[in-house]
Amino acid sequence: MRRTAAAALAAVLLLPLAACANDAATSSGGAAPAGKKVDGPTVKIMVGGLDKVIYMPAMLTQRLGYFADAGVNVELLSEPAGVNATTALLAGDVQGAVGFYDHTIDLQAKGKSVESVVQFSQAPGEVEVVSAEQAEAIKSGADFKGRKLGVTSIGSSTDFLTKYLAVKNGVSVSEFSPIAVGAGQTFIAALQQGSIDAGMTTDPTVANILSKQLGTVLYDMRTPEGSKAALGGLYPSSSLYMNTTWVENNKDTVQKLANAFVKTLKWMNTHTPEEIAAQMPADYAQGGAAEYAASIKATLPMFTTDGVMPADGPKTVLSVLAAFHPDVQGKEASIDLAKTYTTEFVAKAAG
Repeated sequence: MRRTAAAALAAVLLLPLAACANDAATSSGGAAPAGKKVDGPTVKIMVGGLDKVIYMPAMLTQRLGYFADAGVNVELLSEPAGVNATTALLAGDVQGAVGFYDHTIDLQAKGKSVESVVQFSQAPGEVEVVSAEQAEAIKSGADFKGRKLGVTSIGSSTDFLTKYLAVKNGVSVSEFSPIAVGAGQTFIAALQQGSIDAGMTTDPTVANILSKQLGTVLYDMRTPEGSKAALGGLYPSSSLYMNTTWVENNKDTVQKLANAFVKTLKWMNTHTPEEIAAQMPADYAQGGAAEYAASIKATLPMFTTDGVMPADGPKTVLSVLAAFHPDVQGKEASIDLAKTYTTEFVAKAAG
């Protein structure tokens, strides 16, 4: 009964936010094959789409054997919608979630304490793609008025980043239609069929769209430069976040996780996209090995090399959410950003 109640509470809290549900190439959840068993603690981590390039460090760490090297057993679970990852975390079904950092800010506004313990990225990794038919008509967010814009789901990060780009360019959120089209092949089908004029997604879907000449890039937020241009600063997104109380009570285990993830981030920084792709499950390369490597190459600049939160990143995220998000707007002064992340563990891992 308590588990059911917790799950129900989590679902209510997260109805307006699915900040990790950016782009899943798969349509159903599941679990990754277990890594090498070691004598150490076991941790369950829910990922908002294991095959998304933006969440690549999760699977890559397991494939490289770094969880085992750090002395921790990790069970990776996957949900195509990131809101389910955070729901599972709040319900106590898992001990960690890999998803967007912005959850921590939104949840603090709702009285919940969740913190990023390893920051994978400094940019959203998102791309606003315009259909080939509408490429001449949609040149900026100012042209969103009256348009059908694809998002993963209503309330997802693709949804609120789309809303921010509209508002920033003088278009009210009531002046366009966000359309929930999922991700991967469902997103591509919507673009092809004209169900949406443009939409926000991530790699490897972006690479697939461009290779088939189905659309063009309007806003590219896969790099720090792209993030600054579109959002006004670095926008930390994918991360490992956990309940603050659990972190405080399990510091040794959290340190093992940080050691493993930081080791992976450093490995990624010293290897080619092709070498990285070769370590990932073969079925992740749905468009072929070359296209998959190209999608990794395009997204690599978003990742940190040390797991440390970018200094001004949290302020940018708060500013974006406060521009329109009903749960954050007007509460900016009461949000304690210092409690939404910690560098304690990655600092020791780097040392």
